[in-house]
Amino acid sequence: MQHFWVVGTDTDVGKTCITTLFMRQLQEQGLQVSPYKPVQTGEVIEQEKAYYFDTTMYEKYSLQKLMREELNEYSFKEPASPHFAAALEGRQIDTMRILGHIKKLQQQYDAVICEGAGGIFVPLDSEGQETLLDVILKSQLPVVVVTRTGLGTINHTLLTLEALASRGIEVLGIVFNGDTGSKMEQNNIDTIIQHCPLPYAVVPQLNGITEVVHYSIKGTSLFERLYQHDKKVI
Repeated sequence: MQHFWVVGTDTDVGKTCITTLFMRQLQEQGLQVSPYKPVQTGEVIEQEKAYYFDTTMYEKYSLQKLMREELNEYSFKEPASPHFAAALEGRQIDTMRILGHIKKLQQQYDAVICEGAGGIFVPLDSEGQETLLDVILKSQLPVVVVTRTGLGTINHTLLTLEALASRGIEVLGIVFNGDTGSKMEQNNIDTIIQHCPLPYAVVPQLNGITEVVHYSIKGTSLFERLYQHDKKVI
């Protein structure tokens, strides 16, 4: 079975949109898929209703019925780094609990997609001893990196890939998200792939998650890697 993380080079690069997109397109292939957001922050209140964007989008756009209790481990109201948001509520994040939940989901689903929070070095405890990267390493799962296409992405993306490689974490590929089609963006993509020749997909700048999750990346080298890997082992 193919299970993997979706991680970002930074916050707000579109991890939830891409996780939801992967979920739908693997479900369309007949796989039983569960997304999992170990830690989500930033409670949204609209029309006197409170919700969290990440897991709500999973439920809204899934082609299969999802079990709400399986989608998330910790939710904190403050839109901040997990360690700080947890501290504000007098709580602590137990990474062993997260890892145990991932193992349980792996036994139940064809594909589990774990979505990170922020970038890979985001701290999960108040002492800064344990980061998202540590949890990824302990989970022994590969990752897909989501990055921007604009100015600054070369540095952020290559640093993220180097950090993952230095710890022996397999990178399945890259999603370049929010492309507007400029020459600079194309050069950024080409430069990153030259340095790290990985499977990839380019998602254009679209009008919100509604359009993103209906965009198809089938036929890209990244989707072929994900789905071909699945077909070999199912």
